[in-house]
Amino acid sequence: MTRMKKIIYIFIPIFICSISVAQSVPNFEIIDGDTINIVDENNLKQGFWKIFGKMRSVPGYEPDQVIEQGKYASSRKQGIWTKFFASGKTKSEIEYKNSRPNGSYRTYFENGQIEEEGHWKNNRNTADFKRYYENGQVSQNFAFNTSGKRDGKQIYFYENGGVMIEADIEAGKEKFVKEFYEDGSIKAEKSFVDGKLDVANTKVYESKTPVTDRDAEEELANSPIEIVKIDKTEKSNTGTFNGEGKHKMYNQNRQISKDGFFKKYRLIDGLQYQYDGNGILIKLKRFKSGRYIGDAPLPKQ
Repeated sequence: MTRMKKIIYIFIPIFICSISVAQSVPNFEIIDGDTINIVDENNLKQGFWKIFGKMRSVPGYEPDQVIEQGKYASSRKQGIWTKFFASGKTKSEIEYKNSRPNGSYRTYFENGQIEEEGHWKNNRNTADFKRYYENGQVSQNFAFNTSGKRDGKQIYFYENGGVMIEADIEAGKEKFVKEFYEDGSIKAEKSFVDGKLDVANTKVYESKTPVTDRDAEEELANSPIEIVKIDKTEKSNTGTFNGEGKHKMYNQNRQISKDGFFKKYRLIDGLQYQYDGNGILIKLKRFKSGRYIGDAPLPKQ
């Protein structure tokens, strides 16, 4: 009996030890000769990772298709992480620090053209910022201070490359704004005092190439029909919305999403506001008789 006890006491510690060792072995994958997707003995992600479709429920991606890739340090994203469209083309390149966007970033249209590029810190844009049209032409050229407020000369462009708006801004407040028609002629000159429009020192000019009624009718007839309906999360400024009449709608972030006349919950005449993932207004789409007739100039913020 004494001998049996000794045997038991010898084997139990070895068994416990073997369990402990098994739990501490790191996990990893070897793909094309490279060791990736390492999980260390503390169950923390380390080194270079590829996130595949089989690891996330993202529509459009095959199980072995890469959704994004980059480096982890103790389960925190560090350095440049690259995301991909389902087509395999690059969607974004964003610099991270401790799993927060911090540093340079760039997003792309699926055709490969740059969509937006800038610098991000403390959940806000800083330094230089550019947004582009899908044809590669610059749409917005801004400068932000370290507090994330626009500071210095801010320029909006038409899709043909012509200047739409030039604004001198200091710490987020307009000082002087000059607007242009698409033909390059000056549209308005606006002065501001402490960020508020100085009406007495504002000048508005007629276009040198006015649009005739016939031109406007032909343009409307050739404009594409586009059905823009209300999202169930949007709320009206009147508090009630039955899908008819004049309303100003707000999204979940309390930003204006649509403003105009509605019929059967569809925007017929007015504006549709479009924002990027950071909540920055990027486009104002104009509608008339249910047709998209072009973009309106973006307001200064």
